[in-house]
Amino acid sequence: MAKVAFIGLGVMGFPMAGHLKTKGGHDVTVYNRTAEKAAAWAEKFSGKSAPTPAEAAAGADFVFVCVGNDDDLRSVTSGENGALHGMKPGSVLIDNTTASAEVARELYAAAKEKGVDFIDAPVSGGQAGAENGVLTVMCGGDEAVFERARPVIDAYARMVGHLGPAGSGQLTKMVNQICIAGLVQGLSEALHFGKRAGLDIEKVVEVISKGAAGSWQMENRHKTMNAGKYNFGFAVDWMRKDLGIVLAEARSNGAKLPVTALVDQFYGDVQAMGGNRWDTSSLLARLEK
Repeated sequence: MAKVAFIGLGVMGFPMAGHLKTKGGHDVTVYNRTAEKAAAWAEKFSGKSAPTPAEAAAGADFVFVCVGNDDDLRSVTSGENGALHGMKPGSVLIDNTTASAEVARELYAAAKEKGVDFIDAPVSGGQAGAENGVLTVMCGGDEAVFERARPVIDAYARMVGHLGPAGSGQLTKMVNQICIAGLVQGLSEALHFGKRAGLDIEKVVEVISKGAAGSWQMENRHKTMNAGKYNFGFAVDWMRKDLGIVLAEARSNGAKLPVTALVDQFYGDVQAMGGNRWDTSSLLARLEK
């Protein structure tokens, strides 16, 4: 059992912190910007909450963070009353936020100055993956530190991998989002075409999903897409945030991402339709408007 802090109790962080307590058996203290949510978590999981990130992190062996973006991350780690101000030497800061590789490297250096270790560890698997404790976790940082942290991360993960030095986890998450953007657009066009062609979509998917066209998106989203329902997971606003990070990194490293850039624009169209909180499969709604 380790002493653990978890900062950020959104749709991902709330269940992830719960798994650290119930499945991992750790002593968990949480912090959330909205104190009522931290209190609700503490009551549900028989844990503790703290009024600031620094107080939550005080004495912890591992401090997890899962917030919205680079600025939120800086605020709760190195800002006033941030976690790094309360962490003890030799402890590990594990960031599950999807953020830039730049901020990961920045926090790695800031942590080292305080005698603290850092792992960037963005996740994939969505709200359902967080709730079921089966996330994929992509880690960057020192390998020896990763090996220390891995048994704790395992509480909410199905797959945990070390990809290289600080920032490598975030870069791998960018690869993940590039793959998803193209897949969802392709699936949306396929379903749209099938409907226009007068095909029975369920029968079509039953056949093609067993071949080379099959994917997680097809298996898990085609029914809701076909029904025009888009309230099942990762929101368009968050996907656009992620794709913005991807495209900024591509401008820096010279990668050519024409399809990703186009799909990002398509998600902008979905936002203009009022679909900010629709899930990412709502690209189909843009084709059918």
